[in-house]
Amino acid sequence: MRTIAEQWEQQGIEQGIEQGIEKGEALLLQQLLAWRFGALPDWVETRLAQAEPARLERWAKRVLDAPTLEAVFAEGSGLFNAV
Repeated sequence: MRTIAEQWEQQGIEQGIEQGIEKGEALLLQQLLAWRFGALPDWVETRLAQAEPARLERWAKRVLDAPTLEAVFAEGSGLFNAV
């Protein structure tokens, strides 16, 4: 049987791993965007830093086919929003 302190420690480790994975996903997407579209404006880094994992995944799927940087991040109607 684990103590409360051990449970908290394990929860902290799991949260740290999850946050590390999310930061890694955002960094990889940032690198792909820069490779595809060139130097990135500040708003891109802000959006990547604030995005939840599901949104990062949607953007990552768009990066290969989107005609512009703005199309990667487009919300609402349009071809790239169904992804």
